[in-house]
Amino acid sequence: MNKEKLEEEMQSKNISKTEMCALLGISRSAFYRKCNGKSEFTLSEMQKILDVLNLNTPKGIFFVN
Repeated sequence: MNKEKLEEEMQSKNISKTEMCALLGISRSAFYRKCNGKSEFTLSEMQKILDVLNLNTPKGIFFVN
């Protein structure tokens, strides 16, 4: 998980963390845990994030070398 890349993409699309949490249907604390690697995003959450950010691939955010 590349937290910085996710935040960069969110910022470029003017989507706040609060808005992203609402779109995902999770709390802010759950979002932070997932971004910091304490728990994992579900496949459906990953897909929603990609859709909201208009991204074609999860590489770079969810799958990092």
